[in-house]
Amino acid sequence: MKIYRNLIKTMAVLTAVSSFVACSDFLDEEDESNFTSDTYFTKAEHAESAVNGIYEPLVPITSSGFGGGTWMMLEFATGLANTALGQATNIYLVKDLINTSDNGYGNSFWNEYYTGISRANLAIEKIPEINMDEAQKQNYLAEAKFFRAYYYFGLVRMFGNIPIITSSVDLTSEDLYPEQATAEAVYDLIVADLTEAENSTLPWRDESGRVSMGAVKTLLADVYLTMAGYPLQQTENYQLAANKAKEVIDSGVFSLFDSYDDLHNPATKNTGEYIFMTQFAANIQSGNWQPGILPYNLGISAYSAQTGGIFSTNEFADSYEDGDKRANEKEFYFRSYSLEADRNDSINLGAPYLFKHFDIAANEESAQSDLNWCIYRYADVLLMYAEASNEAGSGPSADAYEAVNLIRQRAEVPDLAGLTQETFREAVRIERIHELSFENKTWFDMARWRKAYNPVTNMLEDFVGHTYTYLPNKALSERELLFPIPTSEMQNNPNLEQNSGY
Repeated sequence: MKIYRNLIKTMAVLTAVSSFVACSDFLDEEDESNFTSDTYFTKAEHAESAVNGIYEPLVPITSSGFGGGTWMMLEFATGLANTALGQATNIYLVKDLINTSDNGYGNSFWNEYYTGISRANLAIEKIPEINMDEAQKQNYLAEAKFFRAYYYFGLVRMFGNIPIITSSVDLTSEDLYPEQATAEAVYDLIVADLTEAENSTLPWRDESGRVSMGAVKTLLADVYLTMAGYPLQQTENYQLAANKAKEVIDSGVFSLFDSYDDLHNPATKNTGEYIFMTQFAANIQSGNWQPGILPYNLGISAYSAQTGGIFSTNEFADSYEDGDKRANEKEFYFRSYSLEADRNDSINLGAPYLFKHFDIAANEESAQSDLNWCIYRYADVLLMYAEASNEAGSGPSADAYEAVNLIRQRAEVPDLAGLTQETFREAVRIERIHELSFENKTWFDMARWRKAYNPVTNMLEDFVGHTYTYLPNKALSERELLFPIPTSEMQNNPNLEQNSGY
């Protein structure tokens, strides 16, 4: 798709127009070919370029190598992931409950997401001044507001009270050393941005990979659902979450894939079940997490780096119901694979690795992945709706049962039926954990539920006091409900207060 590849190329080579540094005063003349924030935003192409730059901070988050990968932070914090990568200090800080503000993963999330916010702020500030088609202008602004909401949503859940910055910042700005805002204030901004983004003509789906109306409403449903849980506990938002998820369902645009193979098939990107994804393209901006999900140097891949960075614990991979298709070999996980040197020969990998993220063609042939990274898919929306509508009502409705059972039918496990509000709540939560495993969803769910999953008992337990199966003598405490604000930020901004326990 030409539009899709143009977006990737723009992101890959983009030099952000998000910060501008004045020339030293030894220059007597200005070079009129140099762009500044005052001269750049003059035509529609500039608006598009500025918005394209807001997509780019999504890319480094998924990168994986011998240092692990930023996205892995949210998986090791669940206690359901394991690693064979001995030198990745950042992994063990999270995995073994000894995390500190020096963790490079937290620093990457903070820096990349605030970079995205900075670029969104600049676009929101400058695009209204451009003389261009008004509907297209509003759509570009809707994309920018979606991203500002998305990045703030990630930050407030990970770090709690964080600075709110809504304008471009330079060395003279009052916001150079911003104070922290309450989580409630951050959520108010998120909801305002997404509500404004809804008032655009964005299509329900955009197969080029750009933000769509489906993405806006899905994110808003997720935001309302989170606001209804901890720490805000604004339970009236359960109904709002159900309403937004139902709008996505009723659009008729999205549907579950028939096969789990489509979850890691490059040909299906931005179609079917997928609502919003980080965009990649082989030989342009290749999907960059493959080395991190490969077993450590067992020779199964065309990639030279095979790091063993992350895989499922045995207990979690074994926790699916009897007969659950997702637990079958080469559905969500795989325990053996053919050798790169001889595809007729295979090797036992010794652990359940992540097949749902595995690019077969890249690993067997090119070492260039064409897979996108999924941020939202339709299964998530169905589970949001089932959970939110159950909480908003006095128990599960027929529509709530239908939503969760569509997912269970694909997994070839029996439908849920005849449950109370409490037992349906537990069942849907466990369904989320199993269906959305290793998609950067579970830790966020655990934090808003204040519950953690025990894969041995297949039950949810209180978050505080929960122990990981591999770390039975050390329990989760309240401090693990947030990550520490990075050391560099604490040193650079005297107005920040560190999260409790770090």
